[in-house]
Amino acid sequence: MEYIYAALLLHKAGKPVNEEGIKSILSAAGIQPDDGRVKALVAALSEINIDEVLKSAAAAPFVATATAAPAASAQPEAKPKEEKKEEAKKKEEEEALAGLSALFG
Repeated sequence: MEYIYAALLLHKAGKPVNEEGIKSILSAAGIQPDDGRVKALVAALSEINIDEVLKSAAAAPFVATATAAPAASAQPEAKPKEEKKEEAKKKEEEEALAGLSALFG
């Protein structure tokens, strides 16, 4: 992942995404760059328009939000179980207090 971040940082800075740049960023971050991974990344990115990929990725959160809605509707079902547990705890506490009041009452 750090290799991709380095490439994105170079792109954002308006510098060419090349092996030297990626290696220098990784080294500055304290990461020992792997030459094979750097070469593979630069080769893969040479055929990709990074701006277009970023624009299409920006639309992805809207899709994720739409899929999260059904998961959110499942959460209210869990609340009654929690409420039942809380009610049971309150009853136990009341019974315990009633027992103490009998001792000191």
